[in-house]
Amino acid sequence: MPEIEVNGVRLHYVEQGAGPETIVFSHSYLVDWSHFKPQLDAMSDRYRCIAFDHRGHGGSERPKDGYDMENLCADAVAFIEAMNCAPVHFVGLSTGGFIGLRLGFRRPDLLRTLTLMDTSAEVEPTLKRVQYELMMRMVRVVGTRPFAGYIMSLFFSKKSRRDPTRQAELRRLRQLMIDNDRDAMIQFGRGIFGRKGVLESLAEITVPTLVIVGKEDKSQPPTRAQRIADGIPGSELLIVANAAHISSFDGADVVNAALEKHLAR
Repeated sequence: MPEIEVNGVRLHYVEQGAGPETIVFSHSYLVDWSHFKPQLDAMSDRYRCIAFDHRGHGGSERPKDGYDMENLCADAVAFIEAMNCAPVHFVGLSTGGFIGLRLGFRRPDLLRTLTLMDTSAEVEPTLKRVQYELMMRMVRVVGTRPFAGYIMSLFFSKKSRRDPTRQAELRRLRQLMIDNDRDAMIQFGRGIFGRKGVLESLAEITVPTLVIVGKEDKSQPPTRAQRIADGIPGSELLIVANAAHISSFDGADVVNAALEKHLAR
C-alpha cells in the first residue's frame, strides 16, 4: 500500500498509468479515492493518474487534529510537491473541490488545469451547519451506521441505487462510511463545514477550469456550481443528468468524456 508522509501525516495513495502529464484526484468527505476509479481506468493509458486519501480517510493516517481547510490544502500542496508531478491536472470533488479552489488562486504554479466537482466557493449555510453539527454529535454517540442510508441517498442518484450492476460497489462504499474513524470524521466534518468562503477570489483563478455538478446533488447543488463558473474567467460548466453528489460515480461516462476534452485543451 503506497504512502508518503507530508506535513507529519502519512497519506495513502494509488498510482495508475504513465504519461508526460499527471492527474491528481482529491476525493469527497466520508469515502476515499476509489470513487474516482472510473476516471483512473479511463485516463491511465495516457496520463499518470494519482489519487490520494485525505487525512483521516481510507488508508491514510488518522491524526488527532489538523482537519481544518488550511491543513487539508497544505496536505495537497505538499503531496503534489513530494510526488514531483507539478504542474498537474487537479480534479477535486466536494472536499477535493474546496482544496482545488484554494490551489487555483494560491498555487497556480502547481496546476495545468483545474476540475471542480460538486463543490462550493461559499460558506456552508447556517441551517445546514446546525444540522451537520447535530448529526456529528449523534455520530459521536452511536457511530455512522444509523445515518448511512441517508448519506447514501445524498451521495448517489436514484438511478445508481436501483442499478443491479452497481450494488456490490455501493455496498462497499456504504461499509467504508460505517468503518470510518469516528473522531476523525467529526473533526474533518467540522473543519470543512466551518470553512471560509472564497467567492471573492474566484476571479484570480486563471488556469483552464471545468466545473461539474450532478443535477440531483442536494449537498452542493447546481446553483453553487453556477456561481463558481460565473466567477472564474473562461471556465466551463457541466451539469450531469442522473447524478447526485458523487458525480464521478453516477455519471462516469459523461464525466470521463468531459475530462478528456478539458485536459486536452
